[in-house]
Amino acid sequence: MVKSMTGFGRCETVIDGREITVEIKSVNHRYFEFNCRTPRGYSFLDDKLKSYVNSRVSRGKVDVYVSIGASEDTAAEVTVNHQLVSGYLNAMKEISETYSVPNDVTVVALSRFPDVFTVHKAPEDEEKLTADVLAALAQATDAFVAMRETEGEKLREDILSRAETILGIVGEIEERSPQTVKEYEERLLERIRQTLDAFSAEIDEQRVLTEVAVFADKVAVAEETVRLRSHFEQLRSFLNRDEPVGRKIDFIIQEMNREANTIGSKVQDAVLAHKVVDIKSEIEKIREQVQNIE
Repeated sequence: MVKSMTGFGRCETVIDGREITVEIKSVNHRYFEFNCRTPRGYSFLDDKLKSYVNSRVSRGKVDVYVSIGASEDTAAEVTVNHQLVSGYLNAMKEISETYSVPNDVTVVALSRFPDVFTVHKAPEDEEKLTADVLAALAQATDAFVAMRETEGEKLREDILSRAETILGIVGEIEERSPQTVKEYEERLLERIRQTLDAFSAEIDEQRVLTEVAVFADKVAVAEETVRLRSHFEQLRSFLNRDEPVGRKIDFIIQEMNREANTIGSKVQDAVLAHKVVDIKSEIEKIREQVQNIE
């Protein structure tokens, strides 16, 4: 199934009394790029999270945000930095005596100064916490992937619709192309007749046929239209695969553009020239959509 490179997923859960929230989102990127934000002290999670996400996402700029609450049974010890508190009190006393202002410092006010308290937590069970966070990440990623699949199906439908439009125009070019040769022959004969009438000379039919054959070969686009149709068959095939195909389709789009440009350089008919412009316009729209495919 085709997947978009943009998506979002979120899981908010409580495991063993600990609140864990995981958000994952992504935008377009040529390759897989991963960025993770975990709480301070939990950087040991980063590689595990990246490995898991990369197992399910092959392309896109992915951001993961993790919030971890304290477990209900987590032991913690709060200690006072008495040396620092003593320093603060002495400084307050000096200010009071020097500037004759009341020394009205309170415990609450003092506790707000930096580094007065130090919180010591019991060591985390990293293996258990990693498993819990990965479980939450799995749920968030499920929602994330589902959104990418939904968006991918819309992209697939739009691309196939535009492909059908292009193939319809290609059919019109294939039908019109031989007619341009016939019209060229008629114009050539008319010009020759007008010229030779003045000299009462006869038309060299063999020479006319040679000129028409040269022109027909010059403006022939059958090879290019056949290759265009082949590219569209490949496009359909890739869009039906259950694997990342964005880069492969991007290459096919380049080949389509090359064939369209070649056709445009060959046609010498205003009607066909406009049709080539229409083809290139639709190919460009497909290319823009392909940039969103994983």
